[in-house]
Amino acid sequence: MKSEDINGRTLETWTAAEVADALAKREILLIDVRSPQEFMIDHIEGAVLSPIAFFDATHLPKETDRRIVLHCGSGVRSEKAAIACLEAGFGKIAHMEGGMAAWKQGGLPYVGTDMASGAPKRMNISA
Repeated sequence: MKSEDINGRTLETWTAAEVADALAKREILLIDVRSPQEFMIDHIEGAVLSPIAFFDATHLPKETDRRIVLHCGSGVRSEKAAIACLEAGFGKIAHMEGGMAAWKQGGLPYVGTDMASGAPKRMNISA
């Protein structure tokens, strides 16, 4: 994980593998800031949707026993949302570098769409 100081607050950038490990251990709250349409097509199981178009950092819990990690499709929107969290008073926030693209590239499991039925389907891919 990389850390960056922004006005006395900490922005962490996690890899997909670090997020997967922490998610499996239930150490983090993973928030997906992509659109509902993107989330419906594919998402990381256990992630909570909070679309960037309506994202309000003040609605996130500042005091929680789990670290908050944000993610999107490529890491751009999640970094913007993370900076908004720091501006809203969070002392530390994290986002996933490379987003959903990095997650898939890493061969990590996700919930996708079964193209034959349109139903959600657990996808287990390997790099």
